[in-house]
Amino acid sequence: MKRNIWLTLSLVVIFGLLVTACGSTATPTPATKFKVAYIYIGPPGDLGWTYEHDRGRKVMEQELGDQVEVTYIESVPEGPDAARVIRQYAQQGYNMIFATSFGYMDPMLEVAQEFPDVYFEHCSGYKTAANMSTYFGKIEQPRYLSGIVGGMMTKSNIIGYVAAFPIPEVIRGINAFTLGVRSVNPQAEVRVVWTNTWYDPVKEREAAVALLDQGADIIAQHQDTTEPQKAAQERGALSIGYDSDMRAFVGDTVLTSPIWNWGGYYTQTVKDAIAGTWQTHQYWGGMKEGVVGLAEFSPKVPADVVQAVNEVKAKMVSGEMENVFCGPLKDQTGAEKVAAGSCMSDSDVLNMSWFVEGVVGTIPQQ
Repeated sequence: MKRNIWLTLSLVVIFGLLVTACGSTATPTPATKFKVAYIYIGPPGDLGWTYEHDRGRKVMEQELGDQVEVTYIESVPEGPDAARVIRQYAQQGYNMIFATSFGYMDPMLEVAQEFPDVYFEHCSGYKTAANMSTYFGKIEQPRYLSGIVGGMMTKSNIIGYVAAFPIPEVIRGINAFTLGVRSVNPQAEVRVVWTNTWYDPVKEREAAVALLDQGADIIAQHQDTTEPQKAAQERGALSIGYDSDMRAFVGDTVLTSPIWNWGGYYTQTVKDAIAGTWQTHQYWGGMKEGVVGLAEFSPKVPADVVQAVNEVKAKMVSGEMENVFCGPLKDQTGAEKVAAGSCMSDSDVLNMSWFVEGVVGTIPQQ
């Protein structure tokens, strides 16, 4: 009987050892990756708006490595088709979706309400939900700085501005640029031509040529490609880029460019979602936070211009001059919009629908 007991115990021990041995060599189940999708209005090769968002995506992907699985789709039209694309990513199990153009706002909000467990992030809009945030930057700060460059370097006192859509984002950029111009050259004017498109190289070029024909010797823009800069160069004129450092792609006739740095924001936002600390927000960072900046100057920019810009830039970075829309400010008709000693509120800036004194052009009704 004892022999049978010892035999039974021995078998139990041996079986336990075998189970333990098998368990120690099993392959651990890989951690589930956090899936992130980006919706682009244009191709990353536009060398402007989408190019910079894609650079930010790559920074995030490099920083977070194996924690994330990332994809993107380019050239998605604003409107109903955007809702279809966003919905498909949500249905495919993506945890966070970034939509990088203003016209994606309503489509994203629609889909966000259908998928409460997915994080949604919309660039440049103003509508939010429990699972949907907005993000943008105070690009008007480097816009103002680039205006100082234009105002000090124009010889004809006519600066052309190729503009996409007549929405507050674009209007406040034109105004900030013009305020920078007029802070150093009250005689200069900024002439605006609308293209009604974010990305159309042909229309952008045609608009720049029209402005050059009107006597503009510097071309600025709010578009997604370098075509306005190329048109200026071909005509022997100068230009100021946008989105990315366009001098790297066109040459030294691009004096400088207001630029975006999305990598930090994308990295931190995805980290927060992974950690479970993400909350609905409306991010609006400036030069102080590093999300916007001014590209390096062309060798064509004189030292006194660089010094003038850097003096104002230092105030922006320190937070001393965070708001460029401070009085006295007048509109095109000469009517006072902001009294001396006062500044526009964030809400008023984000909803700007009028041109400052010095802008030549009209704002079409949407």
